[in-house]
Formats: sequence, structure tokens, C-alpha cells
Amino acid sequence: MTNEPNVLKRVLANAGTLLGGRTVNAVVGLAYIALTARGLGKDLMGVIVLINAFAQFLGEVAKFQSWQTLLQYGASALLQGDRPRFQQVLRFTLMLDTLGAAVGVTLGVIGALLFGHFLGWPAALSPAAACYALSIAVMDSATSVGLLRLFDRFRFLAAEQAVSSTVRLIGCALCFTLHAPIEAYLAAWAAGTVTAFIYVNGVALWDLNRRQLLKDFTFRGPLSEGLPGVWRFAWATNFSGTIDTAFSQVITLVVGSVLGPAQAAMWRVGRQVADGMAKPAKLLVPALYPELAKMRATGGEEAMRKLSRQIGLIGGAVAGVLLLVSILFGDDVLTIVMGKPFAAGAGIMNWQVAAAAIGVLAMPLEPMLVSLGKAGLALRVRAVVCAVYLAALVPLIRAAGLNGAGAALVAVAAALAIGMYLALRRSLAAETARSRDEQTCAEGQNGAKGLSQ
Repeated sequence: MTNEPNVLKRVLANAGTLLGGRTVNAVVGLAYIALTARGLGKDLMGVIVLINAFAQFLGEVAKFQSWQTLLQYGASALLQGDRPRFQQVLRFTLMLDTLGAAVGVTLGVIGALLFGHFLGWPAALSPAAACYALSIAVMDSATSVGLLRLFDRFRFLAAEQAVSSTVRLIGCALCFTLHAPIEAYLAAWAAGTVTAFIYVNGVALWDLNRRQLLKDFTFRGPLSEGLPGVWRFAWATNFSGTIDTAFSQVITLVVGSVLGPAQAAMWRVGRQVADGMAKPAKLLVPALYPELAKMRATGGEEAMRKLSRQIGLIGGAVAGVLLLVSILFGDDVLTIVMGKPFAAGAGIMNWQVAAAAIGVLAMPLEPMLVSLGKAGLALRVRAVVCAVYLAALVPLIRAAGLNGAGAALVAVAAALAIGMYLALRRSLAAETARSRDEQTCAEGQNGAKGLSQ
């Protein structure tokens, strides 16, 4: 039986471990963005933001959320000591990663060369943007991240983004000192991505080997055989994750194409600060997923509910604090970190922080749905809400500028939270009804056996 207090304690401890690395990352991340902004100015900073958003968008669209597949199908195999089945899941997720990287790089290079002028950067920078798009291949080590989460190696995961941001900071500092052109800043940002990829994959390989899970491993062998619903789950989590993480990149690209690179830079800076403020609470989610997967594998649905409620209450408290901080001190933060030209972005940042606060409050809902095997339902909710927002985005930006996009972002966060809550409520009711039916059936069979005897 699951020891519930220990599970919550472990989730908080793992989130705290991640927080240490992400706190460093948040500070260092703001530092390299500030150096880029001060070295290039708002317009060229906006161009880098747009090129990076384009590459990240395609990376998120093309990649599978293979870490979720690894947790969902690999957790039970690991707990049961079934190495061949665990290796099969690993082989399947590595195949997904390779496929996503190939598609992402292809679309990125072609898109940067052919359509860059539509997205807000000068045609002369399209070759540099195409080179930057090559980093899509190493933007996310989803399988390695899933392995480290499954193995409770959160202290290593904590350093992943910090490694990337530190390399970017060093590169941007050199660029700033040498008055380097924009291409050099792009190279510094790409170098951080490559370094983080090498780091997290190296740690994952070391841990796999230490656990003897690579023994007799081969890339040849069954992929989805004996893993019921794995392709459906992989596609559902892929689309859901794509909509979630690529969503912010699409907004940046739309803002840039409608209002220009300078306004895109303002939006990106506000989003960076908002995400940084919400990060402490959001780090509970990657710590929550592996625990829910293990509970699901051992039949602990009631424990899953209790844990999610506890995480929701913690997230709600954090959400209120971060919104208050943004309202009171947002303009001071932007002035100190980014410089006076960016202080005007405080208003839009408050909208972004409010949306992030709602997301923090509702953060346990989607992990619960995915862990209950309802990834498709979570996808449908997210797709409908985001589609409505994107359809209204351009008219809102033209009518009210950045504030229109910000107000709509708050509305979409609220709609998403309500939709996920209703979907989870329905799923839990169906689970309860199914369990009662199974219990009634079992009792009836036992009664029939008693009568026959």
C-alpha cells in the first residue's frame, strides 16, 4: 500500500531539487537575455526572439512527448524487474525522438529559408535562421528526461537548463564585450542547447548502465507489440504537449508578424519573467507525473486523487503570491534587469503572470487525466480552447495591441482550467462506476460459488 505522506514529501523534495537548478536558470536566463537586449537593442533582440520562437515551435510540433510514454508504459516494467519489456519501451521512445528530430530539422531549415520574411526577420538573416534551426535536433531529450524522472534523478535534471543558460550567458557576455553581430548571439544561444543535450543524455546513459538496463539492449526488436494503445497514447500526448508548449511560441510569432520585432521582444521578456515567477510551483508537475504513474501501476486511484488535491492547494497559495508580487514590483523588475526601454512591458507582464497563476492553480488536473489513461480527452480540451484563442488572436492584437493578447491569455487559461476540471470529474466518476461494477460482479460470482457448494 502506498505511503501517502511519504509520496507527497517525495514530490515536494523532488520539486525542491528542481527548483534549485531552475532558480539558477531563471537568474542566469534573465542575465543572458538582458545582455542580448542591451547589446543588440529592441529591434534586433526581437529578431532573435522570433528566430528562437520559430525553431522552438517547430521542435515542439515535431517532437513526441516520449517521456510520458516511457513513464506510462515503463514504470510497471521497471517495478516488476521486466528488463526486456522495459527495453522495448525504451526502444520505442528513442524511435519517436529520432523521428521527431528529423522532421523538425527539415521543416525548420526549409521554413527559415522560404518564409522568414513573413515571420518578421530580414531576408538577409534567413541563412543564419536556417543554421539555428539545426539545433531543433537537440532541443529536447525527451526519453532521457523521462528516464531520469523515473529513476528519481531530479538533482541531475535540475542542472539541465542551468547548463544551457550558463553556456548562453558566457557566449552572450563575449558577444556583448566584443560588440558582435546578431549571428554571434544566435550561435551562443544554440551552443547552450547543444551542451544541455549532451549533458542530459550522458547522465541518462550512465544511470541505465549502472542499473544494468542496457544489458543485451538492441535497437532491433519489437516496438509496439504487447504495448496496448501505445501509439494512440503517444500521438495524444504529442498533440497535447505540442499545443501546450508550442502555444507560447505561436503567440510570439503572431505578435512579431502583426506588431513587429520590438513588440515581440516586449512580449517575450514579459513571458520570461512570468514563467520564472511561476516556475517554483510548476516544478511540482514533473515531480508529480512519475508518482502518479507508479500509483496507477499499483492500483492506487484514491491515493492519486488525494495527492493531486494536496498539490492543487499548494499551487493555489503560490499563485496568489506571485500575482501580488508582479502587480506591486513588475515595472521595477523590468527596469533593473532589462533596462528602462522595457519598463513599459510591466502592464502586459501582469496579464501573463495572471494567466500563469491560473495555470499553477489548475496544474494537477492534466497529469491526473494522463495518468488515468485519458490523454486523448485532455488533448481535446486543450485543442478546442487553444483553437478559439488563436482564431481571435490577430483581431485582438490589431484592436488592443499587446494588452488584447494578454487579456485573452488570461481568458484561455481560465477556460482550460475549467475544461480540464470537468473532464477529470467525468473520468473519475466513470472510474468509480467501473470499480463498483467489477466489485459487484466479483461478489456475485463468489455468491454463486457458495450456493453451488
